[in-house]
Amino acid sequence: MTARSNRAEVRNPLLALPSMRRLQSLDPESRAALRALLLDLRADARSRADKCWRTRKPPLAAYWAAVAVYAGHIARALTKPSRFG
Repeated sequence: MTARSNRAEVRNPLLALPSMRRLQSLDPESRAALRALLLDLRADARSRADKCWRTRKPPLAAYWAAVAVYAGHIARALTKPSRFG
């Protein structure tokens, strides 16, 4: 098995986007509010994905699972200022 990279931009590909640097430069209060929204979105999307799997709707389950992953990636990136900028 191949070892997984420890580089942040590999583990969270959204860090490589130019707009992510702008989000990370927001004041701490704004970043915290956006992060809270994204964490709520992630929890809701995971719940919807689980429900879709139980009701045998795999395309919708995959969609909601992807929404949860992306929301989590963005929320994590807002936790602290960028190491790339």
